[in-house]
Amino acid sequence: MASMKPRTLSGFMELLPGPQQQMERIMEILRTTYARYGFTPLDTPAIESAEVLLAKGGGETEKQIYRFTKGDSDLALRFDLTVPLAKYVALHYGELSFPFRRYQIGKVYRGERAQRGRFREFYQADIDIIGDGKLDIVNEAEIPSVIYAIFTALGLKRFQIRVNNRKVLNGFYESLGLTEQSADIMRTADKLEKIGAENVRKILVEDLSIPADKADEILSFMAITGTNEAVLTALDAYRGRSEKLDQGLDELKTVVGYLADFGVPQENFAVDLTIARGLDYYTGTVYETTLLDHPEIGSVCSGGRYDNLAEYYIDKQLPGVGISIGLTRLFYVLGEQHMLSDTLNTAPADALILPMTADLSPAIRLATAFREQGIRTQLYLEQKKFKAKMSYADKLAIPYAVFLGEDEIAQGLCSVKDLRTGVQETLSAEAAAEKIRAGIDALNQGKVIVE
Repeated sequence: MASMKPRTLSGFMELLPGPQQQMERIMEILRTTYARYGFTPLDTPAIESAEVLLAKGGGETEKQIYRFTKGDSDLALRFDLTVPLAKYVALHYGELSFPFRRYQIGKVYRGERAQRGRFREFYQADIDIIGDGKLDIVNEAEIPSVIYAIFTALGLKRFQIRVNNRKVLNGFYESLGLTEQSADIMRTADKLEKIGAENVRKILVEDLSIPADKADEILSFMAITGTNEAVLTALDAYRGRSEKLDQGLDELKTVVGYLADFGVPQENFAVDLTIARGLDYYTGTVYETTLLDHPEIGSVCSGGRYDNLAEYYIDKQLPGVGISIGLTRLFYVLGEQHMLSDTLNTAPADALILPMTADLSPAIRLATAFREQGIRTQLYLEQKKFKAKMSYADKLAIPYAVFLGEDEIAQGLCSVKDLRTGVQETLSAEAAAEKIRAGIDALNQGKVIVE
């Protein structure tokens, strides 16, 4: 029988054990942080009815989804976590308590062209707060504090949460008589950082047929920069031109006003009028988070406020606010930029017990006792030479090796070797467990990401 060469499909990430441990650590930080803010975990099916997933989609979405039939069923793999959330809330509306706060970390699938940093299967990590009829603006001020807590816990300091309000933008374009073209203008203005003001102006005038004087006014508006206070003060000069703009400015000031109370430092937050988000369903506050020393990476966390999450599934007004982290892409670019810590504990076990006698019962009992005390313990049972056993521990970067020979068993002790320092001690099982736990606690203090 001819052998088949194993391969992983293009656009699908498959990690070795060490990097997988780093990814798991990031996920654990996300779960812990989300839970600390009162978000409940949610897991929706990876496969849904195609008509459910495409209720709000079509166009580019329909081109990118993985769609197939099974019998008479028209099925598709989820392409994001927001549409399944909308279906979930509509389906379980009568059983949920609002505001409904959920987090979800799961794989999504898009059949787009695989390229550097872009995947066909990838993890997203989302949070959303869904209201029933109304949702207070202060929820939009809390979101940056979640972003700040996450990236700080990961080990980042040089990042900035950039915030704007779509009502400010829509109101401004309304005041220029450009409401019908506002979506196209915002998508163009969103490219300002990438292609520069001159090229944006060219697109506005030549492609969108915006009068030159109005294009200049748009660029002047987008060029408002400075401290958060300076930007908001400059925006006050536009008051009275549009009721929508005034409302958006009030909301923006509310969000900024609560940031210090939520523990977000000024240096990690900026009002940025160029932020619009490409998706049209955002209606209020919008967010993008960037790494200041790596602008080429782009936004690593984005989202915003929307008016009605589940309008295609239920006749209820369900406004919400949420953010999404493209976790697989973030992990890829962090690795590419050498920002993943190589000192992080990625071992699958804290201790490797090496029985040195034919009778394995004492070693098994010791492993059981360690595990009951929360120590990740592996019992080496293969009949190999001592050097091979130590090489195994070294390759897996296991911090501690525990030897159990006849002398140790006779004395009711065990020998514990710190494989990082080479120091070996003979201790009671209780003292050994305490030593290993203390060492692992110190080892796990390191951050996943280094700047």
